[in-house]
Order: sequence, then C-alpha cells, then structure tokens
Amino acid sequence: MSEDLAPELKPLMAALLDGDHTSALRETQALLASGLPRERIVTEGLEAAMSRLDEKCTVEGFNLLEIMLVGRAVSAVVNELYPGGEPPTAGKATFIIATLEGDVHDLGKNVTKMVLIGKGYRVVDLGKDCPVQTVVEAAARENARAVLVSGLITSVIREVRKVRPALAARGLEHITIVAGGAALKQATPEALDVDYVAETAFDGARFLDDLVGDAQ
Repeated sequence: MSEDLAPELKPLMAALLDGDHTSALRETQALLASGLPRERIVTEGLEAAMSRLDEKCTVEGFNLLEIMLVGRAVSAVVNELYPGGEPPTAGKATFIIATLEGDVHDLGKNVTKMVLIGKGYRVVDLGKDCPVQTVVEAAARENARAVLVSGLITSVIREVRKVRPALAARGLEHITIVAGGAALKQATPEALDVDYVAETAFDGARFLDDLVGDAQ
C-alpha cells in the first residue's frame, strides 16, 4: 500500500483491491459521513486502486476474475457517490463513451461515466470491446458533443487513431474526441489524433466543462 495514500483512504483502497464490495461500500459511507469530498474519494481512492490494478493487468498477468471482483466493488462505490443509475434523457450535453475494440477493461470508463452523470451530462455508454464504427453511428444518432474513448492496453491505440477519420467520413468533424486510460495517457493528443488526453476522470470532466461552457 502506497505511503502517499492518506490514512483515511487506506481501508477503502484495501477493500477495493480485495474485491470486497460490501466493505468498500461501508468505507465509502464512512468517508462521506466524515465530510471527505467525493472528488478525493474518486481520485485518491478509486482511481488509485484502478491504477494499482492496471499495473498488474499485463498480457502475462491478466486475471479476469480479479478485474471482475474489483469492478463490482468500484461500481458499488461509484453508485454510492453518484446515485441516479441510468443517464438522464437530457443534460447539459450528450457524450458517447466506450472502451474500443480489442480492450475489455471498463473500470475507468465506468467511473468517468458516473462522474459526468453526476455533473448533469447525458452519457451514452457503448461498453467495452466496441468497434469504431459503432461509436461513429452512436455519435451521429445521439447528436453527441464529444466522444470519449478509453484504453488500458497499448494495442487499442491503433483503434483510437481511426476515430477522427471515421467521424469525418460521416461529416462529424466538429465532434471533440477525448482519450483516457493507462495506455492512452502515455501518448500525446497529436500521436492519438484526439483533442485531449485526460489524466483522470475529473481531469477529463473539467476539460468537457470548459468545452461545453465555451459553446454556450
């Protein structure tokens, strides 16, 4: 366990990494009751735990059961922090979010989705292992303001680079593309052919706040 982690967040981190959703939920409720901001719970708790998991999820060390258990715990915490369930039918703007084809990791995507829903946006989640063309079709159908793509493994980078040309082919050049995830945030926007590479879910949310604000 990292020495940099605040003491009050260590029990939550341990519960998440153990895949213990009951304990994770209990720790989250205690942190909220103590007055700890939701943003700190996400960035210093959830995202820190996922970063730790990301380090283990190499091709050689891939453990689907572990990912599923941690994912269940993360989902329980996110639902506690940002209740509301399904995306609203309307919001400040509509975003498409997906983990692109070739990648089955969706923990970071799910956290980002719930943060954005909590901020009042409509988020259409296309899930994981999602073809680029499905993203483009959804962006056109939903009149999306931005497309958010996630990737944990480096092989998905080639899929990210296909997004802008595919959008342009449908006359959707105006749609902003944001990338995030362990593999993608190591690259520059120019290398990925996207508009922004988010370091965290809240970093991406702030960029989108500014984007939507500027458009109003």
